[in-house]
Amino acid sequence: MWQLPRAISLVAGHGEGGTEINAFDRALMDAGAADLNFLRVTSILPPGARVIELPPYPPGVLMPAVYARIVSTRPGDRISAAIGVGLSRRSHGVIMEYTGHTSRAEAEAAARRMVIEGFEMRRLRLDEVVVAAAEHAVERAGCAVALALFWPTPTGLPR
Repeated sequence: MWQLPRAISLVAGHGEGGTEINAFDRALMDAGAADLNFLRVTSILPPGARVIELPPYPPGVLMPAVYARIVSTRPGDRISAAIGVGLSRRSHGVIMEYTGHTSRAEAEAAARRMVIEGFEMRRLRLDEVVVAAAEHAVERAGCAVALALFWPTPTGLPR
C-alpha cells in the first residue's frame, strides 16, 4: 500500500530537441525532474500536505506525479503548460493541469480558474492557489511541462 503524500513540489520547464521525446527530456531537465520515473496519478492532494521546494532525490526513484505536457514540431508555435494546486486548511486540496497554444500567463490563469472551479464543485473552502508554468517557442521540436511531485515526508524523501 502506498503511503499518503505529506508534501508536494510544483515545477515547470521547457525545452527544444531534435525529436519530441528529446524536447520532453530537455523540458524535464529544465524543471529539475529529468531523473525521476513518474507514476501518473489523478488530482487530489491529501489533507495537511504542504508545498515545498524541489528536494534532492536519487536518480530513478518512482515518483507519483500529476503533470501537464505539450509538444509541437511546428516552428514558431508557442506552447505552454501549467499546474495549479488549491490548498485548504480544513480539507484536502485539488490539483489541475493545463496545456495550450498560449502564453505562460494565460496558462497560469487557466490553471488558477480550474482550481477555483474544482473547489466550488466540491464545496470546499479554498485558502491558497499555487501555480507553476512554462512557455516555449518552438524551433524544431519543443515541449513545455508542469509537474506536481508527491513526496512521502514533509521535507521530501525519507533520510
